[in-house]
Amino acid sequence: MTTTPPPWPGDPLPERELELAAADRAVDALCRTRPEGGLLVYSGAAGIGKTSVLARVRARAAERCTVRTTRADPGTTAIPFHTARALFAPDLADTDGLAALLGPHRALAGPALGLTTPGDEPADPQGVQDALVALTARAARRHRARPLVLVLDDAHWADGESLGWLAALGPRLARLPLLLVVAHRPTEHAAEESRPHLDALGTAARLRVTLRALSPEAAAGLTRRALGTGADDALGRALWDATGGSPYELAELLARLREHPLDPGADQATAVRELAATVRGHRLADRLGGLGPDAARLAWAAAVLGAGIPLRLAASLAGLSPGRQATATGELRAARVLNPGDTVDFTHPLVAGAVYDAVPRSLRTTFHGRAAWLLTAEGHSPAAAARHLLEVHPDQDPALVEQLRRAAREHLAVGAPDAARRCLERALREPPEHHLRAHVHHELGCAALLTSPADTVRHLRTALELPGLDDTLRADATFRLAQALAHNQQMREASLSVAFAAATTEPGPERLRLQAAHFMYDAFRATEDDGPGRSRRLAQLADPLAGETNAERALLTLRAFDGMLRGENHTVVAEFCERALTDGHPAPGLGWTDTAWGFEYPCLAGITYAWIDELDRAEELFGEAVRAYEISGWSGGHLAFAHMLTGAVLRRRGRLAEAETRLRESLRLADRIGTGLPVHWDAVCLLVDTLLARGRTADAQRLAEARGFGPPYPDAMILPDAPSVHGRLLLALGRTDEAVAALEAASAVAERGRHNPVWAPWRRDLAGALATRDPERARALTRRLRVDAERFGTPTALGMALGCEAALAPAGAAPALHARAVAHLEESPARDELARARVALGLATGDRDQLHRGLLLARTCGADALAEQARSALA
Repeated sequence: MTTTPPPWPGDPLPERELELAAADRAVDALCRTRPEGGLLVYSGAAGIGKTSVLARVRARAAERCTVRTTRADPGTTAIPFHTARALFAPDLADTDGLAALLGPHRALAGPALGLTTPGDEPADPQGVQDALVALTARAARRHRARPLVLVLDDAHWADGESLGWLAALGPRLARLPLLLVVAHRPTEHAAEESRPHLDALGTAARLRVTLRALSPEAAAGLTRRALGTGADDALGRALWDATGGSPYELAELLARLREHPLDPGADQATAVRELAATVRGHRLADRLGGLGPDAARLAWAAAVLGAGIPLRLAASLAGLSPGRQATATGELRAARVLNPGDTVDFTHPLVAGAVYDAVPRSLRTTFHGRAAWLLTAEGHSPAAAARHLLEVHPDQDPALVEQLRRAAREHLAVGAPDAARRCLERALREPPEHHLRAHVHHELGCAALLTSPADTVRHLRTALELPGLDDTLRADATFRLAQALAHNQQMREASLSVAFAAATTEPGPERLRLQAAHFMYDAFRATEDDGPGRSRRLAQLADPLAGETNAERALLTLRAFDGMLRGENHTVVAEFCERALTDGHPAPGLGWTDTAWGFEYPCLAGITYAWIDELDRAEELFGEAVRAYEISGWSGGHLAFAHMLTGAVLRRRGRLAEAETRLRESLRLADRIGTGLPVHWDAVCLLVDTLLARGRTADAQRLAEARGFGPPYPDAMILPDAPSVHGRLLLALGRTDEAVAALEAASAVAERGRHNPVWAPWRRDLAGALATRDPERARALTRRLRVDAERFGTPTALGMALGCEAALAPAGAAPALHARAVAHLEESPARDELARARVALGLATGDRDQLHRGLLLARTCGADALAEQARSALA
């Protein structure tokens, strides 16, 4: 995009030597044999010279690099991924290399970049962002011969989706052959949702510079260069006083003085101040007054349409014939309002802003409305025209509401829920016809589901209160409302919402879906009013079912999960899982990416398998989840949850180092979408548990403190039992009194009928803590633990219970109990528990073979402290 050159072309930019030198060093690093990428950020007020600095950076980089550049403007802020498309326009036009550039992410990046038609379903915003980051890396590697430099001017006006992509790219740039150069005004000039992205870019930058005003000496030097050596320092000082050292205003004044020198007899300071008033604020647009109505109207239309739009469309919007357009365009160029070219290109953003502000308010609204229809008639998508519809005054126009709804669907399909939300909020202000208001609230709630649970709850509740939704949409709205409430840690409200809807829905598939959701959210609650009663009602409903429909399969999944938590015999629980699945896999419609039922049902089936020692089945299910989310581009909370579940299986297998890696990846992914979510609690709980199993108590403590792991816990159930894990952490830290109190509190799970001794092993740890201070209570705990383990019947549960009993048994009875624990755990997939049992047996009997085998297995598992204990005993 062209810009007005300063009046000192070819000369070094005054007082910008350090800023340009930093860019030179960054380009040098990029062009080394082993390229080093980076990020430069220049910020400063309007007119401070950011564009001039970037122009010099581009010119210098172009000698050795491939440079891609664009400049955002207010008209692009509401168009998702506009800046990304503009930066990569030359690469996207290369049809021969396009397939390789898009790679495996075509389905996500293609619609966002305007290359392919969006699908019918919403795209995951995080997945689209990741796809663009991957595309950028591929583009950088394609240009190794002439490394790639991306230059973005006026980033404060860039769309939020593109800024999110650049902010995600920032920390990776040092490892890519790519230099990103960004300039923007102070962040308060950016849209609210864009400010965190600009801050993130500043944090990731290798250099972040705030450009300052020019000094009086620089102003005097520029004055002499522009007006000749005869210009005295007094004039330079007067120009500096009038402009405050603003390079833009100074250049404008000098251009005018070259054309119309000051009267030698005039008071220089007064004349300069009067002239300076015409190049700032609303006076910038006053120059249109002397150009005639056609020029003014064309400038106004151009300001409304925005940069890059063909001037013929601006003329059409202004109502000018081709001949009148040519005359008006010439006048605007002569007055330094527009740059030469066939598209709208103002000489400076300050000029564009001043012209837009000068458009009479009523005419501006009219222009925006006509611009939307004009762009639509030209073949632009509803999303492209929507930014103009956002500026039109509400007028109960059904056609406008429908166009905004179509634009919102398109925004969602390319992964831009914030843009969709803006369109639907504007549609509500129109307002829609009475019978459509519930539909718009429903669509708005769904659009906000991934970004704002609170807004989702508000709009979906409104949709359910209004008439207009049929039974299917009402069930869908209720289901999504419950999801948002659960996401917001409001499990009781989630349960009540689906319970009320189920009670008021006619018998049929939708009612069964809501009933299943009611049981599910009740099961997810950490505390509930009548857990055993809920379990009985669920059993009565689900036990006779054969699993012929998805509603039946959902209820059977919940029945299996509930049976696992209650500690029912594992073979019975496994039989419910078999009936809930189809050939061991989720049935069509109940899969990981199916939105009608949600991902919770296959998730619960896998968790159930993981805690009944069917870890191969669980691993297969969770592996499917990771693949499904990666293929579909669901790289936000869903993928974080899938990695957490895979980490849970690795933890259950005793592959502790691998489990730690997978759980940390889950936390990294979850951190990108917020904090305090259910997946955070689960991943932290499992990671603390894993670190304790490895013997890394200090690491577990630091993690727990950094993440706030401990009471009070959320209402949502945490995987596995959080109070049990927290009590074990306190025991490992030697804080026995606190640990006993925490483990006593963990016993509340038994009051709710949950007696799985592996899921909530509080009895084992509490018995160990009470062994010396209250041996009778400790023995009672071990007896009940044994009863629960025998009822549950898995080798892991039996081995853990026998090991606990052996630890508290008299010396003569302990070896036999330890040996029985080893025998059971040899049949268990929990290799770390077997290692622990072998070491315990070796210590109790002096059997060096058991100690040696326990040592080798502990090392394999990554149970470092246990391995050291065995090694010391052998030594």
